[in-house]
Amino acid sequence: MTAVDRAVSRREITDALLKAMERRHEVLDVIVDADNRGSAVQAIADLLGTSPAGCEAVIGMSLDQLTKDSRSRIADELEDLNNELTFTLGERPASSGETLLLRPFAGDPDRDIFALRTSDVHASGDGSGRPADGLDDEIRSGLGRVNDEDAAWFVAVDGVQKIGMVFGDLNRGEVNVRIWISPEHRKKGYGTAALRRARSEMAAYFPGVPLVVRAPGAHAG
Repeated sequence: MTAVDRAVSRREITDALLKAMERRHEVLDVIVDADNRGSAVQAIADLLGTSPAGCEAVIGMSLDQLTKDSRSRIADELEDLNNELTFTLGERPASSGETLLLRPFAGDPDRDIFALRTSDVHASGDGSGRPADGLDDEIRSGLGRVNDEDAAWFVAVDGVQKIGMVFGDLNRGEVNVRIWISPEHRKKGYGTAALRRARSEMAAYFPGVPLVVRAPGAHAG
């Protein structure tokens, strides 16, 4: 994950913490009313409109973070992160995520972008790291896992251009998220934008399941 990606992730978490502090009584109410941790995280997401990572940070808050001094430090950190990301936006305009969309992988119509990805990383689409099989077998296997709700595959698009792919694989109670951006579109901020979009998409496909982002720096940007 790049420095910009980390800053975006930290900003989402910091923003969620600050929102939770401002609405601490409502947050406490939904946590107390929740049946379990998963439902509490979803209730926080519904209340605050924050990312899964932000909700996990909220539910894991310690009481000393509610003090005025702690709230002030978090607010200052959020301001610094906003300034940092505003600065980098000029260098990596796509990182704002305003034009990038994720849509479900369509099989043969998206064979071209999956073929480009496979020739670039030389690995199967299942996240195991093993060498890739033939494209037809890889696509068939991937769509099978999607249909079984063990995986989610998306194509990242900007207008009519296919920018890259995002993969989510359910494994041992976590969703391993992998982001791949095609070589010609790297270093423009698309990796950051895809990461932001992926969080909400994966949360919809795998509600309440923790996300683990595995995006090699060489294949994102």
